[in-house]
Amino acid sequence: MNRRFLLAGLAALPAGTLAAQQNRAPAPPGATPPRRTEPPPETAPAPLSAADRAELARLEAYLDGIRTLTARFVQVDARGGTATGRLWLARPGRMRFEYDPPSPILLVADGRFVIFHDRSVMQTSHIPLGSTPLSLLLAERIRLDDGEAQTVRLSRGEGLIQATLIRRGRAHEGSLLLVFTDPPLALRQWLVTDAQRQTVRVTLLDVEIGGRFDPNLFRFIDPRFFAPPSGN
Repeated sequence: MNRRFLLAGLAALPAGTLAAQQNRAPAPPGATPPRRTEPPPETAPAPLSAADRAELARLEAYLDGIRTLTARFVQVDARGGTATGRLWLARPGRMRFEYDPPSPILLVADGRFVIFHDRSVMQTSHIPLGSTPLSLLLAERIRLDDGEAQTVRLSRGEGLIQATLIRRGRAHEGSLLLVFTDPPLALRQWLVTDAQRQTVRVTLLDVEIGGRFDPNLFRFIDPRFFAPPSGN
């Protein structure tokens, strides 16, 4: 199976594996359908004005102020498959995605790696956190247009702000589109487009900022090491 890794919920995912497991059920009851947003057709940098840079500074300050967060999420893949679940975020470096049944997927960022585990086949993959777009939003200090991160497009209108990011000098690897509502300023959605222009969309629901989480949420213990022996 071709295991192309995409960001989902701010984590890298093997798109083919997840698509095979995703449930096409509708969003949770009572969820307001998000406004449809699309990634730009290309990621050539657009000049940023002084007003754009002031807006980026406001977005950075908002994101940098989020040390912990939990939310429900709805994920839609490039084939239209839908999955739901809950995520936990604790900066720097840690995140957990638990997918609702029947999906067997678990994703954990433990500060060093993004760990993908498929319970249905007991298969686990480790990807260095720094090689995924997730690292841009789990950094100790968030910067949207400095260092590795480059904002190539910023747009405003109809109560939305959209910022498209790439890894500096690596536009061919894909892009990350962050969607904020404003006012009040809040991160509501992101879209990850990979090098083959396949896009995964994640929408956040029932967001709660702040709080303390059990550190064990961000530790992955491979269940294969604790499986009962087979046979005699």
